[in-house]
Amino acid sequence: MCESGINAEQLRVSIGHTEEAIGMAQKWLEDLHHLADHGKQHDASAQLAQVTVMLGEARVKLEKAADALGGGSPDVTVELV
Repeated sequence: MCESGINAEQLRVSIGHTEEAIGMAQKWLEDLHHLADHGKQHDASAQLAQVTVMLGEARVKLEKAADALGGGSPDVTVELV
């Protein structure tokens, strides 16, 4: 597949799925961060907060990667009948 090209739209969709999965993990980690903070586990809370930030940065990079795939319409069109 790589020798003859890639389906950029399919790659863009896969990147979107990955970004959504990381978003869910980020939400869970935010909840864990707050639980640790309320439980006075400050070291654990700080580590969880840092991971949450890192996942946010990863999501931004995924969005930029999807945008870097270039514009244009996909080679496939869908027609409702």
